[in-house]
Amino acid sequence: MAEIINMNNFEEEVNNGVVVVDFFATWCGPCKMLAPVFKELGNEMKDSAKFIKVDIDQSMEIARKFMVSTVPTMMIFKDGKPVETMVGFMPKDAIKTKVEGHIK
Repeated sequence: MAEIINMNNFEEEVNNGVVVVDFFATWCGPCKMLAPVFKELGNEMKDSAKFIKVDIDQSMEIARKFMVSTVPTMMIFKDGKPVETMVGFMPKDAIKTKVEGHIK
């Protein structure tokens, strides 16, 4: 399972390499649909990208910082900087293609 992180360790987690962050909420239907896809991709791509989750209700300050107003929102970070944002549920292949585009 993708680790759920908060403000205490967010910067440290996204600082190195390609990291995909799933901003989600426990009450969000599309987030629940995305969860198994996100987990599967995290397992498949563990050698080239890290997949982590942020609960926007528990970590509002992170969601505000990156202007996340809709869930699910996935952000791809490269070496600590956001490089791509995907809003809403997306099929596994579409997410994988976007992530692969940021891996050297």
